[in-house]
Amino acid sequence: MTTVEQLQESAPIGHDLSACDREPIHLSGAIQPHGLLLIVDAATLRTVAGAGDLEARLAPDWLDRPIAELIGQDIAALLRSADMGPGGTLRLAPVAGTEGPLEASLHRSGDMLIVELEPQPEPVRPAIEVLVGLERAAATFERAADLVQLCERAAVAFRQLTGFDRVMLYRFLDDGAGVVLAEDRAPGLDSFLNHHFPASDIPRQARALYVRNRVRVIPDAHYTPAPIRPESANQGGIDLSDVALRSVSPIHLQYLRNMGVEASASISIVRDGVLWGLVACHHDSPRRMDPELRAAARALASGLARQIRAQEEAESYRERLRLHAGEDLVTARLGGEQPIRVQLAQCGKELAELLDADGFALVCGDSVSREGHCPEDADLLRLAEWVNGQGGGLVVSRELSTLFPPAEGYAGVGSGLLGMPIDGTECMALWFRMEEVERVNWAGNPHKAVAVEPGAVLTPRASFESWSQIVRGRARRWTLEEVKAAHRLRGVLHDLRQRVRLRELNGQLSAANREQELLLRQKDVLMHEVNHRVQNSLQLVSAFLGMQARAVGDADLTSHLTEAQARLSAVALVHRRLYRDDQVEAVELSRYLDELMTDMRASLGADWGSALRVYLAPVLVPTGRAVDIGLITTELVINATKYAYPGTTGPITVMLEQHRANLRLIVEDQGRGKSGAGEGFGSRMMKALVGRLGGELAFEDNAPGLRVILTAPIEERGR
Repeated sequence: MTTVEQLQESAPIGHDLSACDREPIHLSGAIQPHGLLLIVDAATLRTVAGAGDLEARLAPDWLDRPIAELIGQDIAALLRSADMGPGGTLRLAPVAGTEGPLEASLHRSGDMLIVELEPQPEPVRPAIEVLVGLERAAATFERAADLVQLCERAAVAFRQLTGFDRVMLYRFLDDGAGVVLAEDRAPGLDSFLNHHFPASDIPRQARALYVRNRVRVIPDAHYTPAPIRPESANQGGIDLSDVALRSVSPIHLQYLRNMGVEASASISIVRDGVLWGLVACHHDSPRRMDPELRAAARALASGLARQIRAQEEAESYRERLRLHAGEDLVTARLGGEQPIRVQLAQCGKELAELLDADGFALVCGDSVSREGHCPEDADLLRLAEWVNGQGGGLVVSRELSTLFPPAEGYAGVGSGLLGMPIDGTECMALWFRMEEVERVNWAGNPHKAVAVEPGAVLTPRASFESWSQIVRGRARRWTLEEVKAAHRLRGVLHDLRQRVRLRELNGQLSAANREQELLLRQKDVLMHEVNHRVQNSLQLVSAFLGMQARAVGDADLTSHLTEAQARLSAVALVHRRLYRDDQVEAVELSRYLDELMTDMRASLGADWGSALRVYLAPVLVPTGRAVDIGLITTELVINATKYAYPGTTGPITVMLEQHRANLRLIVEDQGRGKSGAGEGFGSRMMKALVGRLGGELAFEDNAPGLRVILTAPIEERGR
């Protein structure tokens, strides 16, 4: 490229040009002689160094003088009023030189201030003329149909603005090389349209300067550099990054002369802070760009960068629409009842079309399915194994053989690869693009050895004839939007796998629920049948006990039989409720005890029935515990009828309360206060039942009478 300040060829074997990337080109120590440079101590505001013919064009005694005296401006006041950070430039008023007015600008470089002085052009171009030209160019940019047309219009606009013989619009590629996208030139000049230039043409530090210093001009390729003097002032190297007059490499000047270029300019195209490309300008005779014109070129390049971004975003948007439509088509075909591998294999054509691939393959273990142009099954198995070992992410390449050498054997169908492991499965999705043999036109042979003159001096190439290279093993590039679409598809497949797994689990759960419901129904039928039979048996035994109690003549025996009948009724009542209710695990204790007391009133007779009062709070208890509580209640009521009122009847009260996780059963009378606690069958049974409940039985004075309190947890301990 004509704007590069470094060697224009790749290094031959034996001549390492990697030092080019390390050359401190911002510390050139000299300027182009058409201008003047003053270096000022920022603390004292006195000149400490300079460059150019200062004695003849500004002042004979310029060194160590206050800068305000030399340029006739109060720099201190300007610095106080201006917000000039690092890398900033402050335009000054024209300075009176001995040969005419000088355009002036000020930069800051560490502890130094740098003043640039350039001859003011005659006649000065009216600002309105420049502004109208910029507006006209911006309007043409906005109407461009695509990126190529935009670049073509930009080349024309920059040539009209600068007046150079040739203007090329140069774009950097992903590998650092560049290509000329558009060109506008005077008749008779050679064309570099669509020509490529190697990445070594523009070293890394030069690219960094192109982002910082957007316009660089060489008015005369035959100039002799003007060094900074005195030499002692430049011992540490003064940073000239922001200086438009900075001298360039002598090799670059020879390069321009070999091309027949007498003057050149480069204007950076910076998109979102990244060097997207350059506007390169050539002229066959010396030509300057004054500061106003450079500022206009900077502004036009900024507008071009915005339009480039708009064009690229519009293209990305169109591509996203296409990809989303393809994703919707694929997603609509997925989600069935079949395994994911089967569904993907059936969508092979749609998946290939989604990413604009020539072929699609799905490898699941040793199983392979293919659609379109793909390598053979054995190659696919080896490739899938390799992709799987790359960390689990997407593998994207347009030159697969450079990453996976065995792919060279099937480069015709598989030069491009997008490989995607499918999470949670042993499957690998592989998209392929066929080889596209590419003819690349270079501005000279990029592999030609660099000439070495006696004394090991490297010289630039002298020939710029078009040199063609046939590039094999490459496919069309995978775009960023296509890679994003693959990531989205990976997420869709992950969700699909989760849904399939959830569907399987739901099916298993439904089957288990159906089986459980069947078992529960069978259990309910069996329980009802058992309870019914037990209830009938208990009722039969209770009836026999009642008949026996009425028939026997012994009073004590009659009493024992009556007690046994009451105890049996307590158990029978639970079974009767179980047979009647749907809920078999728990019993409403208040209802159960109320029915139990009703049965006891009938068995004890009318006198006791009217004396028995019941106050029950609702408490839900497990069925097994309800039977125990019912038996205890029965026993306490029987004891009250036997011992509280000898030979007569009296009031007996049964109460049920709930206190948090415990229940309290109270049976009290107003009799003589005898507890009835002893070693009889009833007492032993009651003690065992209280222990099984994990409760306590307390006997208190009811004044008069006896109060018996059962306190027990509602649920069994540990549950």
